[in-house]
Amino acid sequence: MNPGTRPEGVLCTGRLYCDIVMGGLPALPTPGSEVYADRLTLAAGGGAYITAAYLVARGRRAGLAALLPAEPFGAAIADELAGSGIDLSACTAAAPGAEPQVTVAMIVDGERAFVTRRAGLAVPATLAAAIGSGRYRHLHLGELATLAEAPQVVALARAAGLSVSADCAWDAAVLARADLPALLAGVDVFLPNRVEAEALARHAPLADHAPLVVIKDGAAGAEAIRGATALHRPALATRVVDTVGAGDAFNAGFLDAWLGGAALADCLDAGAASAAMAVGRIGGARGLLEDARTMAPRRAAR
Repeated sequence: MNPGTRPEGVLCTGRLYCDIVMGGLPALPTPGSEVYADRLTLAAGGGAYITAAYLVARGRRAGLAALLPAEPFGAAIADELAGSGIDLSACTAAAPGAEPQVTVAMIVDGERAFVTRRAGLAVPATLAAAIGSGRYRHLHLGELATLAEAPQVVALARAAGLSVSADCAWDAAVLARADLPALLAGVDVFLPNRVEAEALARHAPLADHAPLVVIKDGAAGAEAIRGATALHRPALATRVVDTVGAGDAFNAGFLDAWLGGAALADCLDAGAASAAMAVGRIGGARGLLEDARTMAPRRAAR
């Protein structure tokens, strides 16, 4: 199937960033010191965008509802967004004079640390119309902070007949909240990573957060928790180049299979395959669609 051609579309929403990715660092900087990167990449970032891009690359139609970063950062990622294959009609430009929304990602030995500047609203005013447009079957929230800022979106999606998923994304203030199971009410699939899951479990059992909780654990694989039942599947062995966006890519593979009615083990394996593709690339989802088109004939020829 060609990229972006499955009819059951997914609408992704959340903050969209200009990612400044610095790779090859010998160590993270400490106060009063300076370190030097051996590569620099400017790329579109944010969980909603990266998940949408990987959904399109897997052949599923996806849209993005987000505020574009303020200039000059919006211009820096404009070509990437235009070539992503994502429906961007629900995206809106930042207001003139808005503060920048950027993330600096620092890569050390395959691990990463982030410094992020959020600005403006978590979701655009166009989101409600996109949810009610009839073009989408599912809503994916790129980060739990988006739901905390705009809790009404789950009810809007449910009223329009959409299923809902949410990533977590590290935010210490949000993870410290004791009302997260109530906040997540109506979410079908919740996808934290292992560190986030451990923070969540301090307040309530993970199974209380959503009917299906999927814990991403990097090279250790992933675990799905449904009620009292847990299922673990391994990660795929692969050469790690850049881990930025790997969890969001996993979300795309998992959700694509889940929406297609696949068995839970197959959904986890599909997530692992997307994550393996992500860690072998530099810069989130930049150039992903062209890569997918190039790889498709090779797969067909096997």
